[in-house]
Amino acid sequence: MLIESRPATDPEVAALVTAQQRELGETGAPRDDVRYLAVVIAGRAVACGGLRELAEGVGELSGMYVRPAYRGRGIGRQLLAALEELAFRRGHSVLCVEAGTNLPVAISLYRSGGYAPVPAYREHVGGPNRVCLGKRLPVAA
Repeated sequence: MLIESRPATDPEVAALVTAQQRELGETGAPRDDVRYLAVVIAGRAVACGGLRELAEGVGELSGMYVRPAYRGRGIGRQLLAALEELAFRRGHSVLCVEAGTNLPVAISLYRSGGYAPVPAYREHVGGPNRVCLGKRLPVAA
């Protein structure tokens, strides 16, 4: 398994984002303001997740998705760790993430990774059935 940076224009990232949106009953495409990481197994991207800047020192996880056939193997947890490392290297001291209450597995992943409820932010304010979580990243020694 390899986790690598991919541009928003990458066709495999676009396919993963489309699959995620379809599964959520939404529509969307990769965003130019998001830095994507892809999990590659046997030469194929099977998962992706993104990081975007919300404010100085604050990042947001965006579009984490693992293809159904690859779920339950710890890929999401490894991708989350890689995104946190990327956020740290980019100078973020806090990471936020938003998830629908209909995604208990995702919420459980974030909670087990140290994310705790935070007030809704940006476009998530007042959104029904949404959970906003945040985590303070460790500081460099």
